[in-house]
Amino acid sequence: MEKSPIFEKTYHDYLTRIADLNLKEFEDTLGIQVSEDKAVIPLWGRSYTVSGQGILGPEGRKPHLSTCVILCKYLLMCPSPAPRDANWVAFRDFKAAAPLINSFATTVTNPIAKLFSGQPSALESACKKIGGYRPAETFSYDVSIQFDALPRVPLLLLFNDRDEEFSAQCSVLFEKRTESYLDMECVAMLGMLLYNYLSDLA
Repeated sequence: MEKSPIFEKTYHDYLTRIADLNLKEFEDTLGIQVSEDKAVIPLWGRSYTVSGQGILGPEGRKPHLSTCVILCKYLLMCPSPAPRDANWVAFRDFKAAAPLINSFATTVTNPIAKLFSGQPSALESACKKIGGYRPAETFSYDVSIQFDALPRVPLLLLFNDRDEEFSAQCSVLFEKRTESYLDMECVAMLGMLLYNYLSDLA
């Protein structure tokens, strides 16, 4: 866990705000479980306990900075009423994503495409190991895998392998309503976590 003073202040500010919330009211909207003022939130298949006292991961320790920020924002941005726009969009299509579009490509989609170029089966296998599953819709790609990064924030990975004319290409899509649950920095961090998990299995 990073220990910069700025992060520690931000972290404690988030916790102070969370302590003032009635988390029980968020259960249905966010798809979480709340007991005794503690929210249990699954993130990439791992359960985290979040309360005004702090955040603990499955191992009983404070998670990494990016995980803490995502979990805090998921609670603090809880929309009311719950949005319904479930259409898939690319990261660049979110209105507030402009400053991060290039970064998302260089840290998420391009690295995944390069890492699994010539290995679509390996990509599909790695995706399934971190909770990926076939989407209900049919997509004309070599690999199409959906993830439930957070209960109300699914991701869709689309991959076409290299051929004689083109290099491998990867896209990561989100439901349009994602922007109501997380800010763009957190959405980008979800993508980076996806790449990190996949690279560990490559």
